[in-house]
Amino acid sequence: MKAIQISTFGGPDVMKLVELADPVAGADEVLLNVTAIGINYADTHQTENSYLSPQRLPLVPGIEVVGTHDGKRYLATVSSGGYAEKAVAHKGVIFPIPDNVTDEQALCVLVQGTTAWHLLKTMAHLRKGETVLVHAAAGGVGTIAIQLAKMWGATVIASTSSSEKSALATSLGADHVINAKSSDLAGEIRKANGGKGVDIVLEMIGGKTFDQSLEALGEFGRMITFGMASRTAPTPIHPGSLMHGSKTIAGFWLANCFSSKELMHDVVSELFALIGSGALKPIIGATYPLNEAAGAHRAMLARETTGKIVLKP
Repeated sequence: MKAIQISTFGGPDVMKLVELADPVAGADEVLLNVTAIGINYADTHQTENSYLSPQRLPLVPGIEVVGTHDGKRYLATVSSGGYAEKAVAHKGVIFPIPDNVTDEQALCVLVQGTTAWHLLKTMAHLRKGETVLVHAAAGGVGTIAIQLAKMWGATVIASTSSSEKSALATSLGADHVINAKSSDLAGEIRKANGGKGVDIVLEMIGGKTFDQSLEALGEFGRMITFGMASRTAPTPIHPGSLMHGSKTIAGFWLANCFSSKELMHDVVSELFALIGSGALKPIIGATYPLNEAAGAHRAMLARETTGKIVLKP
């Protein structure tokens, strides 16, 4: 089979198209004929070995695919590496795809969709009438988070880096859009919220974005961090500083949900139902052939992408 493999850690250029033996399914696993592959920001950390879990070489990147087994379509998180024509997945982490959901739409669910759902519901405990700030609002998580937050009764402030991304966020229901590049981001956030601090921040940029988002958090506000796209750490926080305003900072990693039916299978099923009914609109930003995986990573790292990025083997 054809696959993308890396033999040394680094940026997008370390990914090479190679010919490999087909993976072999073990006990309680299935071999999938891959029809579509999801690219996630975490994949760029995989190739650098800067992910939350250590990586081993040689490596086929990627954790999610859509594929067929015995004539049925499945969305799956894979154990053999997703950037390939075939992949192995454990039976506990394959999800049958309804007929009214396309391959590309399904790929918006497993990582981005469930992450957005858990950030708002499980971690931030969103209540109707609260204000949610969504950073990287035109990205895979952001485009779904805007829609879910509006569906659940929130006012949404979207932070984007271009006029095109701002238009996309507005089209998805964002009530206010601010410039992510503003030198006074905290001021822009509060201005968009009528001069008040916001209730919830979904933060995955790190650095000054994290710092100024914390500054703009209101009383009893919750900031959920789930990434560090800037590769820049925020300013260290003294726990005592959170007492003024009764603020909460929490971290989220989707890997902690995979062993739970309620946290993964039930949420995936709910998101599939929302897509099938037309209530949730997944955004497919771009589709690349497998041999252009490096180009897809470069575009993502340059923040040129919107929505979900898909590879087609």
